[in-house]
Amino acid sequence: RELSEMDAEDERDLAEMEELKKTERACLEILKKYDFTEWELMEWSEQQAVFNFLYDSVTLTVVFGPPADGEFFAARPSRSIISLDFESFLDEEQAPSSSCLVQRLIFQFIESRGSWQEKCPTLCYLPQALFDISLVVNRCKILGEELEFLERWGAKFHLLETDIKDTEVKLVFSSSVAFAKFELTLALSHDYPSAVLPFSAQTHIGNIGEKEIAAVLSSVPVGHHYLQRIVFSIHQNLLQGPR
Repeated sequence: RELSEMDAEDERDLAEMEELKKTERACLEILKKYDFTEWELMEWSEQQAVFNFLYDSVTLTVVFGPPADGEFFAARPSRSIISLDFESFLDEEQAPSSSCLVQRLIFQFIESRGSWQEKCPTLCYLPQALFDISLVVNRCKILGEELEFLERWGAKFHLLETDIKDTEVKLVFSSSVAFAKFELTLALSHDYPSAVLPFSAQTHIGNIGEKEIAAVLSSVPVGHHYLQRIVFSIHQNLLQGPR
């Protein structure tokens, strides 16, 4: 008799696990409908869901509450969400400065949205939240790649130095042909690359200053690889010969 009770319990557990797997599959299908897959699902249980972003350097833990009245998600009663917690796992001591900048911008965005739990009270809102985060992570990740490119190949464009401090990038250009050396400091935000970058300039040698740089920057449209295009344009328009 004890054995049959245990068997029945095992069957119930198996059925419950199968149900959970079905729910997870259904949820994943809905989440996959969104274009950006910058997140990776690490855990989905009755209690919580855990998502990783950006090479496991950012984790989002979503804690579930009781079912939400009258709402359905993946053909089952939707769950309420008690909390959404973001955590950084980037080792700022060891990480390159470009990775630290990317992380700062992502958390700047997270904090700018206020209470995530208010915007995401039930499971139905989770796909949109993941999409919003993924969009920013994707843009910031590309920015990180641009900075790495400029640090490696900047000399080809008369870029002498790339210095990152907090959320500002200082670019030092030097060209003997144009008899010029100047620095350009760009203030970055999580809106990158869809907003014009505020800048300041300082002339060290020659007569290329804020006015000349502003004229070049105004001709560079915002969008994909904005920072790289700014550098290319400065190289092309200001550093090819005497001014």
